[in-house]
Amino acid sequence: MKIVIAGGSGFIGKKLTDFLVNEGHDVVILSRKDKKGAANISYVQWLQEGATPEIAIGSADAFVNLAGVSINAGRWNAEHKQQIYDSRMVATDELLRIISALSTKPSVLINASAIGIYPASESTFYTEADTVIGDDFLAQTVADWEKRAALVESEGTRAVFMRFGVVLGKGDGALPPMVLPYKLFAGGKVGSGRQWLSWVHIDDVVRAIRFAIDNNHIQGPVNTTSPFPKRMDDFGKTISSVLHRPHWFPVPSFVMKAVLGKKSALVLEGQHVLPKKLADNGFEFKFPDLESALKNILLEDV
Repeated sequence: MKIVIAGGSGFIGKKLTDFLVNEGHDVVILSRKDKKGAANISYVQWLQEGATPEIAIGSADAFVNLAGVSINAGRWNAEHKQQIYDSRMVATDELLRIISALSTKPSVLINASAIGIYPASESTFYTEADTVIGDDFLAQTVADWEKRAALVESEGTRAVFMRFGVVLGKGDGALPPMVLPYKLFAGGKVGSGRQWLSWVHIDDVVRAIRFAIDNNHIQGPVNTTSPFPKRMDDFGKTISSVLHRPHWFPVPSFVMKAVLGKKSALVLEGQHVLPKKLADNGFEFKFPDLESALKNILLEDV
């Protein structure tokens, strides 16, 4: 297949590109810079004055939208929150314009999303059947993002919203800062420890995206999380066990709020999310349990 990726230089985008190229597909990465491609990878400029990526693309089987300012970078002040929001809307609008300009439409748009659309809760679990939306910044951003991406359906293109949980992988994403205190022998309970952490291994993220491209009856929201989420304290204890480091130094909620500001909600609050749509369609996780996922990421030759 020929697959176009927006956000191909990011944490998930790099892994997805490698995965698709290894399968023998042609990948087109939309980039603000003019770059030289490699085997089965080409770069096309977009979001620049005068750029006409639709001409260079010609046609494609699928589009994957991973573009947007990271929610993990910087404090959530008014300026940064606006950048997070606007970057997603601008990129999605441009993808909609590109697809509209193509004479042959892609069969599917896989659009990144997040489980942050659901309200935080220690007692409720969520599947794709739940339509309740949180009232905080992240939930409203995700809801607007999905609504915007859904407009592609007017072109006859299937829309899939991959609601990512906390993605775990080597060297990037949420895991390194979570592991660092344990490496320094200072790991422990964060906040109450009862908040849910719905996680997923990066390898299963890219496999789930590929699965959604292939299965043309999958559409709408797709929870992309392990079937076995953990409460934060249990998550920390598993890191402790895998690294053979103590789990003893608690970090109170007020400390996290002082350090991270409003962004502290990412670690002090959580959602218990289950990947029902993936399970119902026969997707099999490579790393369904946290211990095997952490061993694969944190330990050499596992």
